Formats: sequence, structure tokens, C-alpha cells
Amino acid sequence: MRVLLDEQLPLDLAAALQGHSVDTVAGRGWTGITNGELLRRMEGEYDALVTMDRGIEFQQNLTTVAVGVLLVRAPSNRMVHLQPLVPAPAVLDALPTLKPGQLHRIGG
Repeated sequence: MRVLLDEQLPLDLAAALQGHSVDTVAGRGWTGITNGELLRRMEGEYDALVTMDRGIEFQQNLTTVAVGVLLVRAPSNRMVHLQPLVPAPAVLDALPTLKPGQLHRIGG
């Protein structure tokens, strides 16, 4: 699966998502663009966006986008808080089942 990590997520998370092709917003030079523009740029290049931006589901009509969105809920964006959410049955199981236009929440 082709995955894009949103700009607030650490680069270390990319290495933890084994079995997936992972890029970052910063690595693509897309830092600071709006969520709507980000989702448009992802079309045809990515299958999923992994984000901690809880507002994305209220700002965007996700049912019309060509990628799935995995919303990670953790106390912070530090790997100490994100790492427990990666192994099955969380992030690694959720990514392959994510469909375009779907939002899936992981964590508390």
C-alpha cells in the first residue's frame, strides 16, 4: 500500500510501517498546504493518508476523495506514544482494509 504520513508525524513512523511504501508530506515538499490540496495531490499516487489532524473529518468531505484516511489518536506525536498503535490489530491491520473515501480511527 502507498502511504503518506502527514507533516505532524515523525519520520520514525515510516520505518515502523513495514510492508508499505511510505512517504512523508515534508519529504514531498508539501509542508504547509491545506488538507484539501493535500488530498487532491495524493490522488493517483497514494492509497492512504496517516494523520493526527482530528479536524480533517470535519473540514473535508472525505467520501469524495480517492484515498483512505487513517486518523491516529495518541497523547502526542512522539514515537513512545505512536509505537504501541502500530502492531496488529491497529495501524498495520487497518491500512490494507482502508478504502478510498473512508476514515478509520486508531487509538484513544
